[in-house]
Amino acid sequence: MFGIWGHKQAAEITYYGLHATQHRGQEGAGIVSNDGAELLIHKDVGLLNDVFGRPDLGQLNGEAAIGHVHYVTNQDTGYENVQPHLFHSQSGSVALAHSGNIMNAHDLRGELENEGSIFHTKADTELLAHLIRRNGKEITEPGIISAFKKLVGAYTFLILTEDKLYAAVDPFGIRPLSIGRIGESYVVASETCAFDLVGAKFDREILPGELVTISRAGIESARFAVREQRHLCAMEYVYFSRPDSDLNYVNVHASRKRMGIELAKEAPVEADVVTGVPDSSISAAIGYAEQTGLPYEMGLIKNRYVGRTFIKPSQEMREQGVKMKLSPVRGIVEGKRVVMIDDSIVRGTTSIRIVKMLKEAGAKEVHVRIASPPIKNPCYYGIDMSTREELIAANKEIEDIREVLGADSVAYLSPDGLEKAIVKDKTINQGICNACMTGQYPVGTEENKQSFLTN
Repeated sequence: MFGIWGHKQAAEITYYGLHATQHRGQEGAGIVSNDGAELLIHKDVGLLNDVFGRPDLGQLNGEAAIGHVHYVTNQDTGYENVQPHLFHSQSGSVALAHSGNIMNAHDLRGELENEGSIFHTKADTELLAHLIRRNGKEITEPGIISAFKKLVGAYTFLILTEDKLYAAVDPFGIRPLSIGRIGESYVVASETCAFDLVGAKFDREILPGELVTISRAGIESARFAVREQRHLCAMEYVYFSRPDSDLNYVNVHASRKRMGIELAKEAPVEADVVTGVPDSSISAAIGYAEQTGLPYEMGLIKNRYVGRTFIKPSQEMREQGVKMKLSPVRGIVEGKRVVMIDDSIVRGTTSIRIVKMLKEAGAKEVHVRIASPPIKNPCYYGIDMSTREELIAANKEIEDIREVLGADSVAYLSPDGLEKAIVKDKTINQGICNACMTGQYPVGTEENKQSFLTN
């Protein structure tokens, strides 16, 4: 997500901000701008470059905008689910963009439908619009706060009206959101790498349970929930975020490198060369190589014109994507004992194919080292792994996984090693959610989980 307030090129800057975060979603993109009198929208399915051309941006006038790249979860495909969502009424318009997952969405939707609400999408985002309007015709800070108090789950929101831009983070801070500045203009983004691309200066993180209001009067902060211990999603560090982003004052590349260092301490192996699976595993591979003293080599080449396989919406597309995405470098791996570093194994699709490719390219041995703990539990907070049946580590022991992958050995980083690599200063409320690895969920009841899985 990306938002900006108070800049004459708001839509264009939002477009570039979304470019920096295209890795967060590849199934759709949209921008809503505020021209001072009304909210204007352009969105569609597909990559950002396919959705927007110069004429499209030229029609999005105004000095404020919000944008979103769509990441499909729960099969919420189709144009109607692409964000931002724009709603019109006689008292004014409101646009919303959301990242994460509302665990009690089904119950809230049923409650609102019983009161007469009619929904146009399957997206959790639309829920918030109905909940806000439930508290009055006008979009107000008290109405937004009242709506947030009803939500259970992980979320960040951007809300744009004719006269304000709102930004909020859930009470546990599971998803990231930061504020920056371009001169006198304010920008908000899911990752700080977007600030670098548009020439913005990082200001601060939006805190768990905080609602920020930006208007011509400046910036204000209010709290809609007690600030809990931060549980920023560990997968943001492991896989999801760009290495040049800082999340909760921790650089992603540096944390991944420390994961590799800790992994080397926990699971060394006799080998000739270390290679990482491009791109999110390279930092960990460098750390592993430095710690062991083994040479790091580019044993795998990535096709830059293929999207991220984990976030593709079907298993068939993931498998095809792996075949197109990676190629082994025979001159590097042939006759060598290779340590292949990957950031995580979710379903096993990518790892099976990569081990096979390396051995077909002449690798004598392939030792798989994973720079995160085994993923054994569903994610209820916005990452597309919602059932245990699809998670290879939830259904197989390490030796069984080794056999499935066709590797000579397999080892994972421990939960303690992961936390040590990420959490550097608990005095500023650093902390992670690793529920998909440990089963310890920071928010949501068993009833919420079952409702999410069945609906």
